[in-house]
Amino acid sequence: MKNAIHLHPRRAACAGLALLLLAGCGALPDKPARATLYDFGPGPVAPAAAASPAAAALPTLALAEIESNTRLDGTQILYRLGYADANELRPYGQSRWSLPPAQLLRQRLRDALADRRTVLGPEESATIARAEGKVPDTLRISLDEFSHYFDSASSSVGLVRMRATLIRGTTGGDRVLGQRSFTVRRPAPSADAPGGVKALAAATDAAVAEVVQWVDQQPRQ
Repeated sequence: MKNAIHLHPRRAACAGLALLLLAGCGALPDKPARATLYDFGPGPVAPAAAASPAAAALPTLALAEIESNTRLDGTQILYRLGYADANELRPYGQSRWSLPPAQLLRQRLRDALADRRTVLGPEESATIARAEGKVPDTLRISLDEFSHYFDSASSSVGLVRMRATLIRGTTGGDRVLGQRSFTVRRPAPSADAPGGVKALAAATDAAVAEVVQWVDQQPRQ
């Protein structure tokens, strides 16, 4: 044909490749969705009440790093289908804790204890022990369960189970003042990750309140 355009074979191949690349760009998958991050919320936002004289007299306490099993060391939000296989821990795909649960729990517990007494970390406690020759009692927590637990497909709770041990250091070695296990369940408002987060935050706050009350009842130095 008179008006036909003839391309060199090599140029024709390049043109075809360019068309394929342009077409392929439109078929590229979207970027993976970023995981939604959760924590326990800001905590009490109202002004704290003035400490009572009795609260001010509570002795200084050292709060150890919280121990947990390796499955809770990460930031995955975990759930169990109790009605199907309660032994299997499953992660929500696009939801994460901002920190491992043990660290979030320790922050919440430290803040609650600090409303009533001075709370030290392990390094601060060791510094005072070297300087003053006096070791404050140490609270150790083991986090054993932290999951969104489904009793059925339509009913679920935030399940928190922990063990608290209060230890007093003496010249003859450490002495256990008391030990207690705490198990708290709080209903989830929905059968998904956001519902599990709300239930676990509520269960954590309830467990923390029980631990604080228990610690306050232990013998003082």
